[in-house]
Amino acid sequence: MRLCEFQTALVAVSLVAAFPASTAASDNSAAEIAGSYPQADEFLGEKLQAGEVEAAVEISKIISSAIQRKYAPGQARRDAHPKAHGCVRAKFTVHEDLDGTLSQGVFSPGKSYSAWIRFSNGDGDPNRPDFDGDGRGMAIKLLDIGADTLMPDDQGAKTQDFIMISHPVFLINDVKDYTSLINHVNSDSWFVRIFRPLLLPLDLGFRGLGIARDTTAKKIDNPLKTRYWSMVPYQLGVGEQRQAVKFSARPCSTHSHAVPEGAGKDFLRAAMRDTLATQDACMEFLVQPRTSASMSVEDSQTEWLEAEAPFHTMARIDIPKQEFDTPAQNEFCENLSYTPWHALPEHKPLGAVNRMRKVIYQHISRVRRDMNNVSPTDIQLRQEDPSPPADTSRLPR
Repeated sequence: MRLCEFQTALVAVSLVAAFPASTAASDNSAAEIAGSYPQADEFLGEKLQAGEVEAAVEISKIISSAIQRKYAPGQARRDAHPKAHGCVRAKFTVHEDLDGTLSQGVFSPGKSYSAWIRFSNGDGDPNRPDFDGDGRGMAIKLLDIGADTLMPDDQGAKTQDFIMISHPVFLINDVKDYTSLINHVNSDSWFVRIFRPLLLPLDLGFRGLGIARDTTAKKIDNPLKTRYWSMVPYQLGVGEQRQAVKFSARPCSTHSHAVPEGAGKDFLRAAMRDTLATQDACMEFLVQPRTSASMSVEDSQTEWLEAEAPFHTMARIDIPKQEFDTPAQNEFCENLSYTPWHALPEHKPLGAVNRMRKVIYQHISRVRRDMNNVSPTDIQLRQEDPSPPADTSRLPR
C-alpha cells in the first residue's frame, strides 16, 4: 500500500480534522481539557481508555503544528477532507410514520430542515486526482434545530451535523496507537520520513491495514450517487430509553460507480455540477439501532451487519437543481465547520473516536479560523435565508 493511502484512510473518519484554538489554545494541557472532556456513558457501554484525554490533546497539537507548517496565513485548509466537490443546499424531511423509539431529537415526524451538505475527498492532499481511490465524505448540517448543541463554544448556531464516509468502519481503536499513527504521518523528521512505510503498518496492525486498504481503494463516479456511513456510533434519545445507533445515507435509486474514461482530476465536482444543472438529486437518511450488546460502541473497526441490525429509513434528503460552483459559495463552503458534537443531547457521539473528536475538531477549527482571520460561519446560518453571505471572509470575529 502506498503511503498516501495510509494518510487517506486516516482522514477517512474525519477524526483528524474538523471538517473541523487559537495558538494559545494549543498550549492547553490534558488537565485543563479534562474538565470538559465527554463523560463515558456506562449504560451504553462506553469506557474511557487509559491516557485518552492526553492522547486527544497530543493529537490536536501535532495536527495544528502540521497545518501551520503546511499553509501560509490566510490559506489554511482542513488537514483531512481539504478537497471539496462542493457545498449544496438541501431539504431534510423526516418521515411521518416513524416508530416511537426512533422519533427522537431532530427526528420529529414530518419535521423539515434546510441544510448544507459538503461532499469531499478524504486524502490530506487537496490536489489529489478524483480518479484515484479514496474515502469520500458527506457532511450534513441541519439548520435551525431549535435548541443548543453539545458544543459550548458554538451556542447560538443551533445546527445538527451528521458526518459520514464512504466506508462502514474506522481503521483504529486504541488511542495510543492512534497517537503514534498521527505522529508518524505528520512528522517532519528525516528518520520517520524514511521509515514511515514500515512504521505505519505497525501502528495500524493487520486489521487496521486491511480497513485502510478497503477505504482508500474505492472509486466513485458521482458523490450524489454514493452511499455513506457514520462508521462510529451515536446516541439516539435520552434517559432510560436512549440507545446506540449508527447512521447512513444512500441514493434514492441504485447506481453503478464506474469511473468514466478520460476523467479529469476534478471530475467529481464536474459530475455534481452537471447533475444539478439539469435535475434534482435525492438521498435517504438511515439509522441502524444496535441489536446486541456484542456490538460495542468502543469498537470502531467492526461493522454492525445489516442482517443482524437492520437500518431504518428516517428521512428524505432533497437536493434541488442549483448552481453551487461559484466563488462566493466555494469560500463559504471552505469556512463552514463540521463536527459530530454540533449535536443535540439526543444524538450524542459515542466511543473513544468520537470523544477525542470533540477536542481535536474544535482545536483545529480554531487554528484554521485564526490563520485565515475568519469567524465561525455557523452562527450566520438561518433557515429563513440559507444562502451563504456574499463575503464570508469579512464576518465579524
